[in-house]
Amino acid sequence: MTPHEALKQYWGFENFRPMQLKIIQSVLEQKDTLALLPTGGGKSICFQVPAMCLSGICIVVSPLISLMKDQVNTLSNNGINAYAIYSGMKKSTIDRILDNCIHGKIDFLYLSPERLTSNLAIERIKQMNVALIAVDEAHCISQWGYDFRPSYLNIAKIRQVLPQTSIIALTATATSPVVKDIQEKLLFGKGSNVFQKSFLRHNLSYVVLREENKQAKMLDILQKVRGSAIVYVQNRKETKDIAMVLNRNGISANYYHAGLKGELREEVQNNWVQNKIRVIVATNAFGMGIDKPDVRAVVHLTLPDSLEAYFQEAGRCGRDGNKAYAVLLFNQTDRVRLEKYFSQAYPSIKEIRRVYQALGSYYQLAVGSGLWQTFDFDIVDFSKTFNLNALETLFVLKVLMKEEYIELSENLFLPSTLQIIIRKEELYDYLLRNSKMDKLLKVILRSYQGAFSQPVKIREGQLARFLNISQKKLEALLFKLHKDGILRYDPQKDAPQLTFLTERLPHEEIKIDQTRYDFLKERHQKRMNKTLDYAETIKCRSQMLLDYFDDKDSDICGICDVCLGRHENYVNNDEYENIKKKVETLLKSSPMELRVLVDSFSPNIKEKVLETVQHLMDNNILICGEDNCLNWSGE
Repeated sequence: MTPHEALKQYWGFENFRPMQLKIIQSVLEQKDTLALLPTGGGKSICFQVPAMCLSGICIVVSPLISLMKDQVNTLSNNGINAYAIYSGMKKSTIDRILDNCIHGKIDFLYLSPERLTSNLAIERIKQMNVALIAVDEAHCISQWGYDFRPSYLNIAKIRQVLPQTSIIALTATATSPVVKDIQEKLLFGKGSNVFQKSFLRHNLSYVVLREENKQAKMLDILQKVRGSAIVYVQNRKETKDIAMVLNRNGISANYYHAGLKGELREEVQNNWVQNKIRVIVATNAFGMGIDKPDVRAVVHLTLPDSLEAYFQEAGRCGRDGNKAYAVLLFNQTDRVRLEKYFSQAYPSIKEIRRVYQALGSYYQLAVGSGLWQTFDFDIVDFSKTFNLNALETLFVLKVLMKEEYIELSENLFLPSTLQIIIRKEELYDYLLRNSKMDKLLKVILRSYQGAFSQPVKIREGQLARFLNISQKKLEALLFKLHKDGILRYDPQKDAPQLTFLTERLPHEEIKIDQTRYDFLKERHQKRMNKTLDYAETIKCRSQMLLDYFDDKDSDICGICDVCLGRHENYVNNDEYENIKKKVETLLKSSPMELRVLVDSFSPNIKEKVLETVQHLMDNNILICGEDNCLNWSGE
C-alpha cells in the first residue's frame, strides 16, 4: 500500500498537508525522523500512515492516557487494529493484549514510557515484529523542555532490543536545545532527518490586554468575535463559574475539566465539536487530540507558566486558515499567582518523604510490596486523612512522578467488564443449583460473545432494562456471581489512578537527584520569566513567540495588539512598581484625595498612575475612606 492509498482508504483524505508526505517518506526509508509540527499540523498522520504501509506493528509511546484512548478509538473506527496499555488495567488484560501483538494482526500498540520499559513489556516486545517506534510529545525527553519526564529517558533502552527498527519523534513545541536533546537521547542514527514547519501563523492575531475586570472583557470579545471559542481558566471551579456567566449573557457554553466523569467529558466535547454549544470553558486538560478547524477565538483568563503551553493552547484556533484571535487577559495578579505557584512547585525532601509515607499507609502497603499495583486515587480524601494541604500535596506527587516512584493518571474512564471463569460443564451444574441466575447468565452468553475467553465490556443499565429489573438489582446479582467464583465482574471506574512504579520503600530511602532538581527549578523560573515578558513587553506578539522558538528573523505580524497600537498608556512591570512605591510613601505620610495623589506625579504619566491606582484599589491595597481620601492598607 502506498501512503496515498493508505490515506484515502483509512482516513478518507485525497492529499497530505504540507510537509506530511516528506516526513512519511523519511520514515519509509527507515531513517530516524524528528517532526516538529505546530498544534493542528497533523502529527499523528506522520506515523500512522507509514505504519500502515509497513509490515509489522507500530509501538507508540505517549504520556497521556486520554490521548492514547482517543487515538485508539479513532483508529478502531477507521478499521485499524489498535490497543493501548495504561494504568488501571488488570495484569491478565495486559498479558492478553501483548500476546495478541505477538500472534495476532495488531497494527498499533500504545504504551506509556513507564510501561514500555517494564521487564514484562520488553520480553514480549522481543517476540513482536516491530516495524516502527513512534514517540509522541517527544519534548518530554529533554530537561530543557517545559514538561520533562525522566521516564522518557528510558525509551532508548528499547532501541537495544530493536536495533534495526527506526524511530519517529513528534512534538508541537521545541526550542533548539530541546531539538538537539531529543535526537541525542533517542540515539538517532546517521542520516536521520529533522523536519520543522514554521511556527508562523499568518491568520492568527495574538492579543494581550491588561484588564482588571477580565469577565467583562471576555464577554465583550465573544460578543464581537462570532463563532466557536475556547476559554481557558485556572481551575475546575472556574470552568463551571465562567460557563454560567456566559450562559446568563446569552452565549451558549459548557465546561470541561479532568474531574468530570468520562462519559460526560466526551458528551461536552462532542457537543462543542458539532457546534451544539458555542464556547467550551476548560482547564489545560482540554485540547489534546482535538482537531476542530473553525475555532475563531481562544481566550486565556489566566497566564500559563510557559510559552510552550500558551502557544499550544492559543494555536487551537484558526486551523482552517481564516482570521482568528488568541487573546490573553492579563493583570498584575497573574504575576503574583505565577510567582507563588513557582515557590510551591519544588517542595523539600522532608515533605516529599512525608507524603510518600502517607501513600503507603493510605493503601496499607507493606515495605517491599506494591510494585505495579494500581489504585483509585482521591487527592481530597487522601489530604484530609493525613492532614495535608491538597495543593502542596499535588506538587509533591508531581515530583514523585518525575523521580519515577509513582505514576498518577488523569481521571480515567474504565468501562465495566465481566468474564466467565469456569468451564461450561461447571456453569451448567451451577445453574441447576441456582435457577434464579439462569435468565441472567443466558442473556450474558447470548449478548456478549467471547465472555468465556476474555473480559467483555458491559453496560449495566442496558442489561438491566433488557431483563426488566433495576440496575441496583442487576449489580447485586453480578456481585453474587463474582463472589461465587462463576465470573469476574469489574464495575466501571471513573477516577484518577495511582500506580506504584517501585516496591514501597522506607520513606527515608526516598532520594531526589538534587542536581537535576535544581536545574529543573532554574529552567522553570526562566520559562516563567519569558512568559511574563511576553505579557508585559510592548513588542510584536508574533515576533516574540517566534523568537522564543528560535525563528530570529521574522517580520512584524501587523495584526497583533502591539502592531495595531493599542498600548499608548500601558504600564509595564517596572513602571508599575515605581508608581506603587511612590504611592505607598505618599499615603503612609498622609491620606489624600485621588486628584491630589495623581497631581503628585508628572503630567505625562497621568494615565499610567490612574491605571496603577485602580489596580491597587481592586486588590484592596488602597482603601477609599468616607472622606474620599485614599488610605494605604498594604493587604
